[in-house]
Amino acid sequence: MTATPKPVIDTSRPHPARVYDWLLGGKDHYLVDQEVGEKLPAEARDNAARNRAFMHRAAAWLAGQGVDQFLDIGTGIPTEPNLHQIVQAVIPSARVVYADNDPIVLRHAEALLVSTEEGATDYIQADVRDPEAILAHARSVLDFGRPVALSLIALLHFIPDGDDPYGVTRALVDALPSGSWLVLSHGTADQHPELESSTKDAYKKGAIPLRMRTRAEVEPFFAGLELAEPGLVTATDWYREEPAPVSERSGFYVGVARVP
Repeated sequence: MTATPKPVIDTSRPHPARVYDWLLGGKDHYLVDQEVGEKLPAEARDNAARNRAFMHRAAAWLAGQGVDQFLDIGTGIPTEPNLHQIVQAVIPSARVVYADNDPIVLRHAEALLVSTEEGATDYIQADVRDPEAILAHARSVLDFGRPVALSLIALLHFIPDGDDPYGVTRALVDALPSGSWLVLSHGTADQHPELESSTKDAYKKGAIPLRMRTRAEVEPFFAGLELAEPGLVTATDWYREEPAPVSERSGFYVGVARVP
């Protein structure tokens, strides 16, 4: 049997996952990614950290509600604690499927996204714009007869309007059983209007599409879903348990919503 060749990592072009790794202070990126990150406003690093902290709080809260299955699309390069570490600390038998379209993420995922003995972690290299491929793989690991939490963190602002981000999200959500959840964060310039132009320019020079959206444009991603309190808010204003994070300006809108 012929072995499947490992996907080639293109080190000549920046990738959002690797730029995000640089923003979070990681080491798994290339010079082209660093160059994009260095052109971004200084606040970008703080906003990335605030977004990551939201993911931690949301995942822990859902696990505390008994959710033990997660589908995380746009995983990014593993940065501890990862989603499965958060939820398996609460429910050791939790199962997590990660998906990302950058081959470097796959290589790190294979080495670092290690489950507890009771639970499971799995990974697929795929693009969110191919929801059926992701769902087909996820169904081999997760039980879609029970609630699944779909995580789309810092992803959809890299999907231009022409690729129908709302339709892609709806295709994924419609596949989830009743009682499932959508956890979403989305880049915005609403609280940093003075930084919008420089942020867009930095990504444009790296040939990375960026479509930051207003609150009114983020709301439709949650159409038909039941937003958990405190609703659709900025990253540091979302929390369910004390201690509350410090409320600061943020470059992300976030929300956690239940599938009725």
